[in-house]
Amino acid sequence: MSECPHVPELPRPEPAALSDTCPECRAVGSHPVQLRLCLVCGHVGCCDSSPYRHATSHYATTGHAVMRSYEAGESWRWCFVDETIV
Repeated sequence: MSECPHVPELPRPEPAALSDTCPECRAVGSHPVQLRLCLVCGHVGCCDSSPYRHATSHYATTGHAVMRSYEAGESWRWCFVDETIV
């Protein structure tokens, strides 16, 4: 993992998840694949393997650069700007 300039800017402690699943998927009746947690605001979105790619859409809309896996047993983080695991 590498450090990017966006990690030090993250709130501490990390924000609480705003939902237990991807609310956008729930709204359209889709089943999310692999959830992601925005480390800026706590939004939960589905990954790019899901049909709607809501985590990436959240980044595109908000500019919130860093997310982490919201799957049990996983703790890796991804920076959308630097396109790297951080």
